[in-house]
Amino acid sequence: MSAPLLKVDKLVKHFPVKGGLLKREVGRVQAVDGVSFELAKGETLGVVGESGCGKSTTGRCILRLIEPTSGEVTFEGKSVTGAGKEELRALARDMQIIFQDPYASLNPRMTVSAIIGEALTIHKLTKSKAEYDARIVELLETVGLSADHMRRYPHEFSGGQRQRIGIARALAVNPKLIICDEAVSALDVSIQAQVINLLEDLQAQFGLTYMFIAHDLSVVEHISDRVAVMYLGRIVEIASAADLYTAPRHPYTEALLSAVPIPDPQVRRKRIMLQGDVPSPLNPPTGCHFHTRCSIAQKGLCDVQRPELKAVAGSGNGHQVACHLRS
Repeated sequence: MSAPLLKVDKLVKHFPVKGGLLKREVGRVQAVDGVSFELAKGETLGVVGESGCGKSTTGRCILRLIEPTSGEVTFEGKSVTGAGKEELRALARDMQIIFQDPYASLNPRMTVSAIIGEALTIHKLTKSKAEYDARIVELLETVGLSADHMRRYPHEFSGGQRQRIGIARALAVNPKLIICDEAVSALDVSIQAQVINLLEDLQAQFGLTYMFIAHDLSVVEHISDRVAVMYLGRIVEIASAADLYTAPRHPYTEALLSAVPIPDPQVRRKRIMLQGDVPSPLNPPTGCHFHTRCSIAQKGLCDVQRPELKAVAGSGNGHQVACHLRS
């Protein structure tokens, strides 16, 4: 097998919580707690889980938009976590992000041309004004917008058009990896489908690799080659999309999939109702983080020992689960 494009090894991010008169550290939010995975060139890895499980924090730590507490991230064999300022700027050309909110991620005081062209200027990718304008027009047309949009401001566009501008901005530096951080969750369902189709077309055209963060499992199933399920800062299951959706192994994955709506009213699915609320990442449970809500948890095992990701027996395509009682 060829070397992975991206490798994440035991990534950890804890946010200090300060309180009292002297603002001393009184606790830590364990947002990401030992996440490890690999991403091959041209692949799409979907990352799903409840709000607050650490999906977006993982993506931002990979890009060093947030400094990780510990762990190692390598891109094409180069260390991202150990990179200096200049090395990180060079790596930024290969790794880009599309943000969740198309209304907040675009500067309202900048024209579309300035928003998309900012990266061209920073990385000195064009040599003249004519070349700069031609590249902006090319990027706009690539994402389904027109040349006359370049002089307009973000408030003049719909949500779907704004997200297309965000995609064009990410494409400006010819990246190899794009992290889509809930890139369609703020859009109407009909617009979601258009943006998903655009992302797939761009992947085929430019050979892009995606890390697709979302909470909508139907969308993730459509676009992803593999899917990683996160719960309270940890990956609890990772498998090909086909395997995960047809034969989930982790109790949490089973509960998530049971909640996905089925358009056929004749098809009945047993809904798995989880007991209680998601524990606080300030004070997560010992052992398996999911044991407080799990129907098959065993006392003295699941509440004591942390389960590690391990291969599912009989699966030769990388299906892994972090559960003491499922393999």
